[in-house]
Amino acid sequence: MAAMFSSSEISKTASSLFSAYASFAGSMMLVRSVANELIPHQLRSYLYSAFRYFFTPLSPDLTLAIDERCGMSKNQVYEAAEVYLSTRISPKTERLKLSKTRKQKHFTIGLEKGELVVDGFEDVRLTWRFVCTEGQKPHGGEKKHFELSFNKKHKDKVLDFYLPYVFLKAEEIKKQDKMIKLYSRQCPFSCEDDNERRGGSWGSIILEHPATFDTLAMDPALKKMIIDDLEMFLRRKAYYKKVGKAWKRGYLLYGPPGTGKSSLVAAMANYLKFDIYDLGLTSVRSDAELRRTLLSTTNRSILLIEDIDCSSEVLERQMRNKNKKLPDKTGQLTLSGILNCIDGLWSSCGDERIIVFTTNYKDRIDPALLRPGRMDLHINMSYCTTDGFRLLASNYLGISSKHNPFFAEIDSLLNSTEATPAEAAEELMKSDDPNIALQGLVNFLKRKRDEADDETENKATGCGEVDSSVRRLNAIVSRVKRLKTNVDRRKIMMRKRK
Repeated sequence: MAAMFSSSEISKTASSLFSAYASFAGSMMLVRSVANELIPHQLRSYLYSAFRYFFTPLSPDLTLAIDERCGMSKNQVYEAAEVYLSTRISPKTERLKLSKTRKQKHFTIGLEKGELVVDGFEDVRLTWRFVCTEGQKPHGGEKKHFELSFNKKHKDKVLDFYLPYVFLKAEEIKKQDKMIKLYSRQCPFSCEDDNERRGGSWGSIILEHPATFDTLAMDPALKKMIIDDLEMFLRRKAYYKKVGKAWKRGYLLYGPPGTGKSSLVAAMANYLKFDIYDLGLTSVRSDAELRRTLLSTTNRSILLIEDIDCSSEVLERQMRNKNKKLPDKTGQLTLSGILNCIDGLWSSCGDERIIVFTTNYKDRIDPALLRPGRMDLHINMSYCTTDGFRLLASNYLGISSKHNPFFAEIDSLLNSTEATPAEAAEELMKSDDPNIALQGLVNFLKRKRDEADDETENKATGCGEVDSSVRRLNAIVSRVKRLKTNVDRRKIMMRKRK
């Protein structure tokens, strides 16, 4: 080999190769300079992309992008994937999100941005990736999506079998550890994530209200009627579709303060396992904002609008404009906008929803809101009854009506005195001794009865004093008229004499 290639020949070959490379590099730089000068930038970009397309090997994988939102609504595929992947964490995963509330039985595990999860379905290998990007608009928050990658030849199997399997498993996981959430537009944070605001408008906390139908101090017949109505609503999905109505139900809870309207809503949520969206109409500025807000709520939920009579200034403003013959501003909340969202075309954007209105004064509500289809069932939350008192005594004191001397007297007082369940419960909580607590309730009811009697007497006395004053005033007016008449007669007589 040494004889065949001497050192001088090798050096000549190397120098010739270097010279050729330098000549080629110079030629390429010259061609590049000429191309930059003569060929427009857009044409050069197109040629470069075409060159890369033809010479880049095709990937055998297909990637599906699953965005967090689908228009103005939540993407159900994203929600199912988020729940499902929390149970498919790989040992190779480096960063996770961990949380747990007081009522949760297990830890909640979530992916951090950029993390991968590898899953398998039959003979298909699938890779999930969680991606977060900054929003383009100021204060727009992060945009989240999942990327699902797999071999292209398995596309039909993934779409027809794997994704439905993910939906099914996600529903099973939700039912195992279902936590009822209370959403509000004024909530400063979300129990899941700081950016999880249901389209930028809702924040949430875990609803830990202990009210159930067993603990509500209500008439047993009314309580059973409400439960039966809820059960019938849940099982009539096909019926609502057959008759052409949106699958929703409206309730109006009316009665004095302290009669348990909010507790009934919490009991309904705990019974149905529905989330609650607490909406204050005074925080909504326009019809468009109301539509966006309602569309961002989920199925199987309760929309709560408390004290609808206190939001009457929204509707009164529209009535004043009508009376003054002023055109409605497009940027304000109107009665027609509220009705359209509750019972119009926009109300059909969602299934299995319950709308609950509460008020202390039913007569102050616009009749257009009261009709069936908007407020289907009107429930009168009355003052404390004898049945309600017995339930309170059992819950708070652990006693029944058997052989208790106070029950008959309290029953008699409740039949003649207006006391709310909240007032009765407050008296029962003042002592752990049942007899002392019941005696305190008796004294409280007697005071309320005496106060009501005094008020009635004062009203009667006031009316009597007003009547006597009116009679005296009428007598004085009559005397003045008679005197004036006599004076006029004397003047006429004097003229005749003259």
